[in-house]
Amino acid sequence: MTEAMIGESEKARAKAWFEELRNRICAAFEALEDAQDTGPFADLPPGRFERKETRRAGEGEADAGGGVMAVMRGGRVFEKVGVNVSAVYGRLGAQAQRSLTARREIPGLEADPRFWASGISLVAHMRSPRTPAVHMNTRMFWTPFDWWFGGGADLNPMLENEDDTAFFHARLREACDAHDPGYYPRFKAWADDYFLIRHWNEPRGVGGIFYDDLCTGDWEADFAFTRDVGQGFLAAFPPLTEQHMRESWTEAEREIQLVKRGRYAEFNLVYDRGTRFGLETGHNPEAVLMSLPPIAKWP
Repeated sequence: MTEAMIGESEKARAKAWFEELRNRICAAFEALEDAQDTGPFADLPPGRFERKETRRAGEGEADAGGGVMAVMRGGRVFEKVGVNVSAVYGRLGAQAQRSLTARREIPGLEADPRFWASGISLVAHMRSPRTPAVHMNTRMFWTPFDWWFGGGADLNPMLENEDDTAFFHARLREACDAHDPGYYPRFKAWADDYFLIRHWNEPRGVGGIFYDDLCTGDWEADFAFTRDVGQGFLAAFPPLTEQHMRESWTEAEREIQLVKRGRYAEFNLVYDRGTRFGLETGHNPEAVLMSLPPIAKWP
């Protein structure tokens, strides 16, 4: 399938997949909340996601799309986790156009700046310093001249564990290798570069994969890969959480967790492409800034 053949059917399929993945992730996370039967928060009721519709402020459009925030706060396992899906459209403003064309040539965009974008974005901040925080997102973007997929996942442990890192990366490698053996090394290196907190010259976590502007010319193949990235995340993160969520931790480890969260917030506010694009295109700031931790510290 070529770029010119991408239409409403493909957009609808992508949007439906992101919503299905959201539902599967929320169910898996609520099952972890139900299974947490020991530790300092075990006497709390198990956390549940609350869903809230969001709308995008378009440039003169009566309806510019929106999405649904699914957020759990104060759970037994998850201190704060958001799993957002959206489908937005309209006309790109000058700043958003510059953000796109700075990394990708799109002839004709200035004359016809229509766009459509849909995706899922997840960030989980955990109760225990022994269960790693995590980020995952996948998305599809369309203009009248081009389309592409992007996304990835990365693990952000408070206390690094080599076995956890190896397990997480192995699941992502399996997702990549099913499509192209060159994807994992390429997208791992991209993640290592992208998730670097440059003003501290330190990585945000232990990496994962990151890809953007993926358009091989075969929409079905690129969509299938993007689905497998989401499924690889489901195969990786819930088992890691279940393995560690009953372990005890110390106040010193909690302090490490809060400082690392501060670093995480710095990255998302200074460097993250999705945060910048969401704010530049008028999406609900509550949804865009869902990724920020509930509590953080700076030394």
